[in-house]
Amino acid sequence: MPMNEQPPWGQKKKPSSPEDFLADLIQKIRDSFTGQGKNNKPSPDGENPQPGNEPNFLAGIGKVALIIVAVVLFQVIYSAFYTIEPGEQGIVLRFGQYTRTTQPGLHFKIPYVEDMIKVDVESVRKEEFGFRTRTPGKNTVFNKRGFDMESLMLTGDKNVINVDWIVQYKVSNPVNFLFKVRNVPQAVHDNSETVVRRIVGNMDFDYVLSNREILADMAKQELQHDLNKLECGVTLVTLQLLDINPPDTVKPAFNEVNEADQDMKRLVNEAEETYNRVIPKARGSAKQIVEESHGYAVQRINQAKGETNRFNAIVAEYLKAEEVTRRRMYLEAMQDILPNVDHVYVMEKGGQNVLPFLDLTGKGSPLTNKESK
Repeated sequence: MPMNEQPPWGQKKKPSSPEDFLADLIQKIRDSFTGQGKNNKPSPDGENPQPGNEPNFLAGIGKVALIIVAVVLFQVIYSAFYTIEPGEQGIVLRFGQYTRTTQPGLHFKIPYVEDMIKVDVESVRKEEFGFRTRTPGKNTVFNKRGFDMESLMLTGDKNVINVDWIVQYKVSNPVNFLFKVRNVPQAVHDNSETVVRRIVGNMDFDYVLSNREILADMAKQELQHDLNKLECGVTLVTLQLLDINPPDTVKPAFNEVNEADQDMKRLVNEAEETYNRVIPKARGSAKQIVEESHGYAVQRINQAKGETNRFNAIVAEYLKAEEVTRRRMYLEAMQDILPNVDHVYVMEKGGQNVLPFLDLTGKGSPLTNKESK
């Protein structure tokens, strides 16, 4: 049965599916423009329709307008809702003026009155200086050709140095990021280059080569301070000096200077090693000798005092009994001397010959042995 044909009981059949409803709607629009419809049916005798049954163009236009209004209404309702993904924030503007910031989730806005701009606040953005990443990944490929104007700079001692570095940052204030600065990446790039050039220009060549971490930390603090003054709405994640080298044209001379500097440091280290080994030893020996001399002096003084006290005691006893004390001293002296003597000879007073008196060793006197030979 055609869609525009009435059923026998006089009521039009309703579409049974969305496809039928869409086909019915398209047919109605087609009928509105072609003039076919209820008022265009042919007469029962097959003649042309009467003049009173001509197509009603105003009714067709009204149907089209109704369809347009329905589509617009659907679009308005659809545009009133929006979704903010995780890691994003939505900035809502009412007639171009900021009103609120929305967090991840489903939200509502007034259609055609409020606009919404999504800002990614979780992704880490970066600016590269002296090189560009050609192929990121595990085996990253870099391109350094054509970026010498970014990396070449002058040090404090008027030497040219090549510095490559990278700046990574995240959006911390979406409103400032969108509306305070026209081009935030360009602002980060220009300020970073200014800060690094200023710091390197105040340092010597050797200091820049050997203290890249200190310089990177200084540059990060100064750059964050400048970006906060500009109200860029970003927070630095890292500022890292990747490669610091002299230009290719002066590398041979630079290598020679480095070799000479290394030789000098080696000789200085050897001299310091010898100094640290010899000087403390000499100081220890000198201190040992001084301490031994002090000990020897104390020993001699104490010994002299003891001998003096002993002599005084002997003198006191000698004055009490001269003969007895003299005899005792003689015997004590002989007691100490005779154990160390092999032969004892007694010389007669006024005598010319030497006679053996006592052989303490039991070997006989030397004269006896000589005569026996």
